[in-house]
Amino acid sequence: MTNKDMFKDTTYQSLHRQVDGNHYKKFKIEPAHFISENHLEWAEGEAIKYICRHAHKGEAQDLEKAKHYIDMIIERDYGDETQKSQVFKSRTGSNENS
Repeated sequence: MTNKDMFKDTTYQSLHRQVDGNHYKKFKIEPAHFISENHLEWAEGEAIKYICRHAHKGEAQDLEKAKHYIDMIIERDYGDETQKSQVFKSRTGSNENS
């Protein structure tokens, strides 16, 4: 199966080319295809994009950008700054006082 065959539902040709560089062409599934086919929201897509490309383009700065978008998602979906730490603690079972 070729890269183009993996996402047969994608009919627009713009996903088959990349402008400025080839850092996404290294992947079996390009982030744009994955994001599009899974109908992800913008912030999720940006986080995925930066995580995927960090080793080939922006290094640590791309990971910082991904963290920024992940923080946006947490705030959007789980509450403000005060609630973020509570959401994390409840999911991990961690306690700052231990």
